[in-house]
Amino acid sequence: MARLSQGQGRVRALVIGDSGGIGAALRAGLEARPEVTETVGLSRSRDGLDLRAPESFAGAFAGLAGPFHRVIIATGALSGAGTPPEKSLRQITPEAMADQFALNALGPALLLQHVVPLLPRREPAVFAALSARVGSIGDNRLGGWYSYRAAKAALNQIVHSAAIELARTHRQLVCVTLHPGTVATRFTAEYQDRHNTVSPAAAASNLLGVIDALTPAETGGFFDWSGARIPW
Repeated sequence: MARLSQGQGRVRALVIGDSGGIGAALRAGLEARPEVTETVGLSRSRDGLDLRAPESFAGAFAGLAGPFHRVIIATGALSGAGTPPEKSLRQITPEAMADQFALNALGPALLLQHVVPLLPRREPAVFAALSARVGSIGDNRLGGWYSYRAAKAALNQIVHSAAIELARTHRQLVCVTLHPGTVATRFTAEYQDRHNTVSPAAAASNLLGVIDALTPAETGGFFDWSGARIPW
């Protein structure tokens, strides 16, 4: 898909989770683009959008009118119920796992229900949800992080299934999950000494570049910050 231009009409973007480090950077990156004429953000702190409380979604989306040609879900958390990612089976708790699924799988799935009516049916558009490489089953060589891995794997499956369904009605829509790399935010502070990190602005620039290059033939895919496909 070529980058959307002003000549193609009014290009609008929606970033869900725009009060976080990477979400704010994604919104700023979109606002800086000449082809994007309007950006809208939704967050828990400003709009009351709480992924643990799906009943808050309707109020947060009230008053929003489409179409949005770029929709990005930039929510999520590494820790569930205040518990860091597990290193062994012994550390799994039902509370932490349920919280991970609420934040990283169930919440985005229910958000997508509200997003679909805002997507154009006859224009190019991209829906992207931020996932993580550790959600890949095929790329799992270290184990551990049970709840976070499982929740992100579930998110990948949800978006993949949605891509199949929406391709029947939105022929030019691309639905994908994206791995941003390890981004230097407060959520990754405890893990930055073990991984190469990038700033939120750099991560946002990378992801927007990947989004620009996607075509409808790649809908349902899982890609990293460089555009490389990640195995399921």
